[in-house]
Amino acid sequence: MCGLLFALITWQVAAHGPLRAADERLGRSLFHDVPAAVAEPLADLGSMLVAPPVLALAVVFVVWRGREWRRAGAAVLAMAAVPALVAPLKLLIARPGPLEPGTGWYPSGHTATAMVAYAGAALLVSPYTRRRWPVPVAVVLTVATGIGLVLRGYHWPLDVVGSWCLFGAVLVVLCSPWSGSAGVSSSGRRRSSSRTRTG
Repeated sequence: MCGLLFALITWQVAAHGPLRAADERLGRSLFHDVPAAVAEPLADLGSMLVAPPVLALAVVFVVWRGREWRRAGAAVLAMAAVPALVAPLKLLIARPGPLEPGTGWYPSGHTATAMVAYAGAALLVSPYTRRRWPVPVAVVLTVATGIGLVLRGYHWPLDVVGSWCLFGAVLVVLCSPWSGSAGVSSSGRRRSSSRTRTG
């Protein structure tokens, strides 16, 4: 589903379709509705100085705590896919930005960075927590990044939604090894805990 939505959005943006026209009308109506002091920190959640270090800490944690090299490697691969996929698409689509000069604003790299970093970190650390807070926190941070980017006029709304769809598909593909490894690890811990209690 994510892949199909991304294909539809990309086609509309590249072909100057009605969806792109509606997107630009919506974007212009949203710019500057929120003070820069609020929107800018939200947009910065997707910067290279903020999001990737969160994922790096999660990678180090699972390698140190559980020697989960496979899951850690999948997370690193997902982050490496951000520039590998976004940069060529930006050049190919060459969409002008809302307020910034030049082209190359679709899809949003900051949105992709935030999504992969926060969702990846949540998937990595979730098996080690008794509560389910990592995933909701990742969703909030990812959505907040996209909102900040649009409200500051750094991206059109579809730049953000397109990134969500593209990297939603990437994460679905890479979730299989993560979930499989986590499931074995979690069940192993449960069996070990059970043996300890009964023994």
